[in-house]
This record gives sequence, C-alpha cells and structure tokens, in this order.
Amino acid sequence: MMKEFEGRTEQEAIAKAIEELHIEREDFDVEIVEPVRKGLFKKSNVRIRIHFDEAGEVEEQSFDFTRADEEPEIDAPINSDLEDKLLAFVATILDKMGYEGRVTISFRKERKLGLNIESDNSSIIIGRKGKNLDAIQLLANVYAGQIDPDLKVVVDSENYRMRHEEQLIRMAFKTAEQVRKSGRSRLLEPMNPYERRLVHTALNDFGGVDTKSEGEGLYKQIRISNQKN
Repeated sequence: MMKEFEGRTEQEAIAKAIEELHIEREDFDVEIVEPVRKGLFKKSNVRIRIHFDEAGEVEEQSFDFTRADEEPEIDAPINSDLEDKLLAFVATILDKMGYEGRVTISFRKERKLGLNIESDNSSIIIGRKGKNLDAIQLLANVYAGQIDPDLKVVVDSENYRMRHEEQLIRMAFKTAEQVRKSGRSRLLEPMNPYERRLVHTALNDFGGVDTKSEGEGLYKQIRISNQKN
C-alpha cells in the first residue's frame, strides 16, 4: 500500500506518517515526491510517498486498559479564581512562545483539572514526542502548586495524550509479541515515569514476558524479556 504525507521537512512528514499509520519507521520506505523548493520569496512543503505492506501494520490487540481520566467529570468549578489564573497563565506562555491559541477547561475532576489548547500551531506546541506540551504542563503545575498544592493540572492539545497512550500500548504489545516469538529481549525507547507505568500495567497480563525498567534519571528504558519459568 502507499499513502502521501506533507511536512515542512522530510522528518516532519515521516513523523506524521508514523503517528497516523501507527507503524514503526523500519516498516516502510520513503519516496520523495516533491522536495522543498528554496527561493527568496517562496516556501514549499516537502511531500513524501509512504510504501508499506498491510502485514507490516500494527495488528489490533485486544486489551483492557482503564484510563484514570475516564472518571465522571465534576461540573462545578474546583476554584474559579485559580481556574481563571491558570487559563491566563497558559495563554501567556503561548504568547511568550510566539503562538496564538485558545485555552479552555476540558474536564474537572476531584483534585484534577484539564486544560486544552486550540491553535493553528498545535503540532509545534505539542512538540516532538509531546515534550513541549509536557513542559507547559510542568509550568502550569508549578504555578498551580503555589496556590493549591493538591491540585494536578493536565494540559492537552489535539487529544494528543490519549493518542500517544494508545500508540505506546500498541508498540508495547507488538514488541512483546516479537520477544515471545524470538526469545530475545528488547529495549524500548526512553520514557518518563507515567509512560513506563502505562507499559508495565498493559503488559502485566501479557503471557510469557517480563518487563523491567533500566537506566538512571527521569527517562528510563523498559526491557521486555521472556518470562523465566
């Protein structure tokens, strides 16, 4: 099969393909259909054509995974003054970054508040592997913690966090299946504590494999290996 994607660079177009098709980089070939045209007053996106086999796509796995944020929402404001300040704070961050955006409340739950960013520049605001979004969320939590230390703030855009979690779970299941068939352990890419917890939980009931975090610091890797009898 083949499909075309566009981006300002070849890397950006490839990233879009990986995200939409849920396949690994090594599972497809890239053909440059239209390279970037450089000129004094002209800009152009690069267009690539992705060639991949249907067999190379990640198979849909059935698994039970309960998201904490699927709890019933609380309609009443947690703290109206704090909410207003947080909305203004995140909007100021976007302004300082040089991007326009609209910040709204996406959900309210006990001791948890969700903020959503709508912007024409959402892909940049999210950043590679969500790192810009994580940085904004960290700043929002530091700011909120000065007023209400028990409140957790979740910042999202374009439903990135749910899509990213689903992608992580699919990748974990695909890798675990490869480990079970080959008998060789595999190391996943470095992840933050929340992402690692997600993968450990998802593979808890995946028969025949064990998971273990390796490395130092905040971002560690998970090793998936054959279960020892």
